[in-house]
Amino acid sequence: MKKLLLAAAIAAVAATALAPSASAAPSPPDPLKWGSCPAAAYPTPDLQCTTLKVPLDYRDPDGRKIDILVSRMPSKHPEKRRGVLLTNPGGPGVAGWDFPQYLTLPGLPAPLPQSVRDAYDVIGFDPRGVGHSTPVTCDLTPEQQAIGNLPYPKDAADVVKQAKVAKAEAEQCANAKTGWMLPHVTTANTARDMDRIREALGESKLSYSGASYGTYLGAVYTTLFPRRSDRIVLDSNLGPDGYDVEAMRGFGRGLEDRFPDFAKFAAAHQEYGLGTTPAQVTAKFFELAARLDRTPVGAFDGGTFRGLNFGYSYGDSSFEALAAAWQSLDKGEVPKLYDEHVAENGFAARFAVVCGDSVWPKSVATYQRNVAVDRIRHPMVGAGAANISACAYWQAPAAEPKVRITGNGPSNVLMVQNQRDPGTPLVNARKLRAAFGDRARMVTVDQGGHGSFVVAPNQCGNNAVTAFLVSGERPAHDAFCAAETP
Repeated sequence: MKKLLLAAAIAAVAATALAPSASAAPSPPDPLKWGSCPAAAYPTPDLQCTTLKVPLDYRDPDGRKIDILVSRMPSKHPEKRRGVLLTNPGGPGVAGWDFPQYLTLPGLPAPLPQSVRDAYDVIGFDPRGVGHSTPVTCDLTPEQQAIGNLPYPKDAADVVKQAKVAKAEAEQCANAKTGWMLPHVTTANTARDMDRIREALGESKLSYSGASYGTYLGAVYTTLFPRRSDRIVLDSNLGPDGYDVEAMRGFGRGLEDRFPDFAKFAAAHQEYGLGTTPAQVTAKFFELAARLDRTPVGAFDGGTFRGLNFGYSYGDSSFEALAAAWQSLDKGEVPKLYDEHVAENGFAARFAVVCGDSVWPKSVATYQRNVAVDRIRHPMVGAGAANISACAYWQAPAAEPKVRITGNGPSNVLMVQNQRDPGTPLVNARKLRAAFGDRARMVTVDQGGHGSFVVAPNQCGNNAVTAFLVSGERPAHDAFCAAETP
């Protein structure tokens, strides 16, 4: 899930948005015609693909249409098939059409169980605005993309500098050739696209498995369409307001929840020379960050170093590369790192959803205060997470209020959550759990990293999700999975 995880790292009172009324329903979709899929980084021999037309604006359901690329990995055992399982890998701005095939790769800690593959046609899709669906662009330059989502300010003046960058990005998005799409590239409309996919598949209900941002997308879907929701799995959970300003600031808490796992790893591998105890490794973090602020090594200053630690904390498999990077920087050498390119469209689509879903503070002074607070409260990366972004200057607000997640609907949601998740910290998952009330149960897993089901090895957590998807068995109460020795 490296693509999902790194893409995620780069980067108003809510009112209930109602599902379109029957009188506003679009005409039935055309029958799907399955064919071959685009080229992919992962082998896709079991996948079939098609394109579905959906309304740009569901308030004008028979108006302008956009394309959604949909994929299907059919069950090979029709006698065991119970429905469809739509998937989303997170983001926003991440393509998902090849995600069903990715979930079956043998290199994963616990690939999608055969029992789940037998029970469902596993469905993927590129969300509106992303990839092979009608894409958006902001004409972002490589230099703008390199800034990412965590530009670390050393002081209040740096926030003013970032504000100029953020304003330019927002203006580029509004003035780009796809600016007309931006008010409609929202989580609520993507959820409506999901229901359109369900209808085109000829299914009365939809089961769902979404990770990271995909948890908020799933929460919005099952809020808008509670009676069309079958079994809903939410893995690595955002809070009930999605990626708003507080969720972004939550990255500061997330890295501090997670960092002790890396500190323990580095202390146990003294060949890297980063310290013999977790406390020494932690002290080394701040010493290196301060030194790089004074004397950068290549493109690595203290802010870049902090962002590197956030991105490489998403999975234990990145710890060796992160420790080696520290070792190189400590010697004044540019580290050799894997570089997973994120297309400009991914950044643009992320802006569209994150900025369009929520009302963001407009005042530079507000961000300066947030930066000052989070620099103290979460000193590792908090100032970067609280910095200003294009959302402060967004010129394409969503055409409707944000969906408010509630407990209205059937009790059919299973949340699974790592205790030490840098991208979607446990504290925010608990807020989503509270918003769902009795609709949900949450399984908390004593492990670190971003992603629990399939991408992490805890058998207790994986078994809980599998049992729910296959048999509908769900814990009677919230549950806890103890750490397991690899």
